[in-house]
Amino acid sequence: MDALITAGRVVTGPLGRHVVDGAVLVRQGLITDVGPRAEVERRASQDVPRIAHPDATLLPGLIDCHVHLAFDAGTDPVSTLGEAEDADLLPGMADRAMRALNTGVTTVRDLGDRNGLTLRLRHTFAAGTTPAPRILAAGTPLTRPGGHCWFLGGEVDGKNAIRDLARRNAESGVDVIKVMATGGGITKGGPPIWEAQFTTEELLVVVEEAKRAGLPVAAHAHGTAGIAAAVAAGVDTLEHCTWITKDGFDVREDLVAEIAAKGIRVCPAASPDWRGFAERFGAERAEEMFTGLRRMSQQGVRLIAGTDAGVSGAVFDDFVSSLEFFEHIGFSATEVVDLATCGAADAVGIGHDTGLIAPGYRADLLVVGGDPFDDLQALRAVRLVMAAGRLHVPPGAASDAPVPPRAAPRC
Repeated sequence: MDALITAGRVVTGPLGRHVVDGAVLVRQGLITDVGPRAEVERRASQDVPRIAHPDATLLPGLIDCHVHLAFDAGTDPVSTLGEAEDADLLPGMADRAMRALNTGVTTVRDLGDRNGLTLRLRHTFAAGTTPAPRILAAGTPLTRPGGHCWFLGGEVDGKNAIRDLARRNAESGVDVIKVMATGGGITKGGPPIWEAQFTTEELLVVVEEAKRAGLPVAAHAHGTAGIAAAVAAGVDTLEHCTWITKDGFDVREDLVAEIAAKGIRVCPAASPDWRGFAERFGAERAEEMFTGLRRMSQQGVRLIAGTDAGVSGAVFDDFVSSLEFFEHIGFSATEVVDLATCGAADAVGIGHDTGLIAPGYRADLLVVGGDPFDDLQALRAVRLVMAAGRLHVPPGAASDAPVPPRAAPRC
């Protein structure tokens, strides 16, 4: 819908840059004007609907860089997935995507599903007329036989099989190639979390095929050996990057420097339940893991925000709790907002059209009460969300000012 949205603060760039008493003009799903309210109103035609939030902040929609829509975040999401037919999973996936949208998340990067389910949901959303988050889909993640998330159908053995699945994923229309460089926690009977699943040479095949298709590579990598192989192969993002070994943690300073130099982004995928994880994992061990991420950031590695939503306890409607993790390791609220907007957009390859409020960008917008640069909790007070110009008012959202009758929304 076309609309002129006004707010007490309009975020216009990174590092908290904003316009006081600002406005954004949206036409046909794109931002066409932004600036001081009086100036934008003067340039806008009188028939454009007005939506006023004078005591709120208008900022870019949030981006969750790591979710799994096919998982239900229950006590045993893998069994729940395995017991369901594909057709029965899609409604739940759509509901979980909408839960994310209700919290201001306008883009999710789904890093692994079964049988192209997320691609089907992406198509359904794109073809519809109702508001929905943008989906960046990885499709079937590559793993070794019996490896992490083997039950999603991506088992490969040898370079030819790796090349074939990477090509088939690309041909199916995925936005990113996902590879399980190490074991993981949710795969019962699978390789340990610290164990590398592929050699550097095998991961190079993944990267080569992805680059041939113009796609980035996201590598699930907990263990130090798998991180080293993924970095050497030249992946684009490291997911988790916890530096776990059989005997503890091993944060290799040479690898940290290489990650920073290559511009590889790191998504810790901190669950909204990260505090509970720390208690279960052991406070001292968890803090050692968190300290590794803090040191990486201090040495120039760029972190991005993701929730791992879908795995047990990682719900889709509490992105703010995951963002609080970054405050815990020393980020300011302003830096955290950037991690979840412009920084995330740049990291996942969509920074050319979202993550900022600027003319020509998609109208992926979020209005929240208060000032999130002063207190991240303001992000919980969602007033409205706009996804590619489609207006969505979450259930229970408060409104500062009604739309005048002469400016009734035209969708």
